[in-house]
Amino acid sequence: MKLLFIADPLADFKIYKDSTYAMMQEAVVRGWTVAACELHDMHWQAGSGVTAQCKTIEITPDSIAAQAGFSAKTPWLSIKNEARVALKDFDAVLMRKDPPFDAEYLYATHLLGQAEREGARVLNSPQALRDHSEKLALMEFAQFAAPTLVARDMQALRDFHAQHGDVIFKPLDGMGGAGIFRVGNDGLNLGSVIEQLTHNGAQSIMAQRYLPAIAEGDKRVLLIGGQVVPYALARIPQGGEVRGNLAAGGKGVAMELTAREREVAEFLAPILYARGLHLVGLDMIGGTLTEINVTSPTCFVEITQQTGLNVAALMMDAVAQAATQAVAS
Repeated sequence: MKLLFIADPLADFKIYKDSTYAMMQEAVVRGWTVAACELHDMHWQAGSGVTAQCKTIEITPDSIAAQAGFSAKTPWLSIKNEARVALKDFDAVLMRKDPPFDAEYLYATHLLGQAEREGARVLNSPQALRDHSEKLALMEFAQFAAPTLVARDMQALRDFHAQHGDVIFKPLDGMGGAGIFRVGNDGLNLGSVIEQLTHNGAQSIMAQRYLPAIAEGDKRVLLIGGQVVPYALARIPQGGEVRGNLAAGGKGVAMELTAREREVAEFLAPILYARGLHLVGLDMIGGTLTEINVTSPTCFVEITQQTGLNVAALMMDAVAQAATQAVAS
């Protein structure tokens, strides 16, 4: 198997917690060839298809790295070769670029869509990535979500707060908890928060009723290959924060799914898988759905370390299955 990971710069990987690295490591263990590129490495030249300047890499095994006193400054890979390769020549292409879903990301999905037409197997589906905004996708499944409003009209957002009293406001293109504000029943700074996030009514944002169960963790529930991973990572806010995101200082604790979490996940898994979403990260608070993450879901490493379940292996099994299905078709 030959895999291409479209990702952020390799030099920026924090391998002690990086899910893309965990996938690469598992692929290497299986004897597969691993290559990587960034968005800017992709070209689509009329008449010659979609290609990318790809680095074929070798990875230092975890055991050797640990014995060597691995640090962020220690190289964790070596480049075997670098060449321009047609995306269709890989068994699978994994889109692992982190948000934001900006114009460049959008253009990349169009290139990947063309690569699919040429025969490439891309996970997640480029069309599905465009169709499932990580904040907006949950609106289709409102029966599982907290009361939510997406708007840029400042009065509508004020009215939503007046109705629900304690509200979370967040940008539609953020990640890692960036730009999230809570405005309580007293309405303190409500106008300022709305003006700042909407750029005075020029940009749509999301408002959600505050869920007190955040104190028990904002849980990441993974769907891989249409199946529900049996453990979630509860990201628990620390030090008075309302955000549980690990990037915002939250503490990650792996837990077995509750009955409600499993119910929601098992309902969504086959639907999203049928749309070409092989890896999905559901965010849930107290069994309530708050986001559907499809661009670059994480938490593999934390769940694996705390439970012994090799999440990256589950993902590579799904990749192998997808590649086999593509050949068969």
